[in-house]
Amino acid sequence: MSAAVSAFNELRLDGVGRRFGGVDALTDLDLTIRAGEFIALLGPSGCGKSTALNCIAGLLPLTAGSIWQDEKRIDTVAPEKRGFGMVFQNYALFPHMSVRRNIAFGLQMQRLSRPEVSRRTDEAIRLVQLEEHVGKLPGQLSGGQQQRVAIARAVVLEPALVLMDEPLSNLDAKLRLEMRTEIRRLHQSLGLTTVYVTHDQEEALSLADRLVVLRSGRVQQIGTPEELHARPENWHVADFMGYRNLLTLTATEVSGGRVAVEGAGMQLVGTACGDGVREGQVIVALRPDDVEIVDATPSGNAIRARVELVEYQGKERAVEARTGAGQVIHVRTPRRVAPGDDVTLTIDPSRVLVYPSTDDVGELAVPTLDRVAS
Repeated sequence: MSAAVSAFNELRLDGVGRRFGGVDALTDLDLTIRAGEFIALLGPSGCGKSTALNCIAGLLPLTAGSIWQDEKRIDTVAPEKRGFGMVFQNYALFPHMSVRRNIAFGLQMQRLSRPEVSRRTDEAIRLVQLEEHVGKLPGQLSGGQQQRVAIARAVVLEPALVLMDEPLSNLDAKLRLEMRTEIRRLHQSLGLTTVYVTHDQEEALSLADRLVVLRSGRVQQIGTPEELHARPENWHVADFMGYRNLLTLTATEVSGGRVAVEGAGMQLVGTACGDGVREGQVIVALRPDDVEIVDATPSGNAIRARVELVEYQGKERAVEARTGAGQVIHVRTPRRVAPGDDVTLTIDPSRVLVYPSTDDVGELAVPTLDRVAS
């Protein structure tokens, strides 16, 4: 299959919204997707990511905003006329049709010539490496093989845009890794434009060119994997991007970008994220990877704790330690430690991220003690 020729330069979502009854499932989504990009919509269940995908696909009508394919408005165009491919979470294969017939079905509906249908179907089967299974029914395939059929059925149409709704969530861990690589390979080799919905931040980081993090139907941050990993814009994004330690502390001094915080038996110096950090209650986010176990007491950002749990994970260990004041700190370390060990922890001030303790609508919204200690 030759590299796909994009049918557009950009897809633009302007203030897209979707309401169910009196509840806003998606609000003011502004996003420009460039041809050839891989965009991941990321967030917890109920955040609006699948709603956004279904609005793009035309499966849900908008209640606000518009969608443009270059200069053409398409949110009023029927789903089947948008030229988009869709890969569903549950595969949605025809159970009575063979692999070949499932993949060829869309081409036949387009009334292409028999030789053209055969050529493109053969090419798609080869791309997803299912040559040995063309005559089987979906029920005779593994989950990973069924997902390959679903992907082939979408890309065989050479769509302007491929939409994927949590396509790997029904697979085991090994298959997820394999299919993740396969999806990225197909995206690159075919020059696809892809919008991918997931709740798995590791999956999103490994696949996407840009991530769109949603919470309660609103965009929290749009950026590259590196940008979101290194500097989440608020503590909700930090929470979702693996900053497992979310500490409710008190800012005692704010000077430029530096913030002194204390609480739970700790005194730390960190970095203000945004211009809303003030003295008083704040949320401090620490990635377990950034917390170090050290031999000598450092001159700053020293945290004394006792190891409670250790999980061996190959090159590293996931450690749960508790301070004297009862605050749990999660650490990833190559060091060999054991439950009961007293340790000194430290973290560079640039990696102690300090956020205002209010959410995006200005209401107090801080992690509970149970959330922090979980």
